[in-house]
Amino acid sequence: MTRILAISDIHGELELLEELLIKVKFDATEDELFLLGDYIDRGPASCGVLNIVAELQATGARALLGNHEAIMLKACRSGTPKAWHHWTSLCGGDATLASYGYHLDDFQDAIESNTLPNYIQTLPKLEEHLQLIETFETYIELEDAIFVHGGVVPGVAVSDTDPLQLIWIREEFHTGYNGEKTVIFGHTPTYKLHQDPTNYDVYFGYNNIIGIDGGAVFGGKLHALEWPHRHITSVKSEKPTSLE
Repeated sequence: MTRILAISDIHGELELLEELLIKVKFDATEDELFLLGDYIDRGPASCGVLNIVAELQATGARALLGNHEAIMLKACRSGTPKAWHHWTSLCGGDATLASYGYHLDDFQDAIESNTLPNYIQTLPKLEEHLQLIETFETYIELEDAIFVHGGVVPGVAVSDTDPLQLIWIREEFHTGYNGEKTVIFGHTPTYKLHQDPTNYDVYFGYNNIIGIDGGAVFGGKLHALEWPHRHITSVKSEKPTSLE
């Protein structure tokens, strides 16, 4: 029987992703893989993670847009200093750029001359990955489940929902959802859902929601959820826990 596997919030942790795919014995010819977003930022190897995502997508995996990819796209495509600094200074975009071999200073002239989008188009690997991100979906809906980055708006059909809400929503969804379909999501580290700073395990909500963002980039865990059996395979980060 074909397995459906869901992984979310890798955040540049390439080694953990590779370890998890081996541990779960992922087989592209047998398994369906759903990647739920936030492949980049904060971690050490965002470029490498997107390379893997592209390879997985080419063999049938479905990749969703996370809020961090949306932030990166806005920063690089709009070229506005505000969007750029938001990404690079507040959201971990500086680590993403470093994974391509760039420093923030490399972009300063383009920012000052309002030519940032054009300049980025001359950087082959970065531009390639931006085009990859532009292909990502915002949700996957099955007969019994919805896979999404952030969550769904309670009482609103997912197909009628603003895509930005699907990647950004938090508390309104966590506490207000009561639909029949199980929603599998990332975006919010599970220690917050458990209300326990030491608990990075998958969160099974009372209201038919399953949070799988194990805070890998913060020293937590990277999870793979097998649906519909709800079997969990995890790998643990070896770096110190940091909830900042």
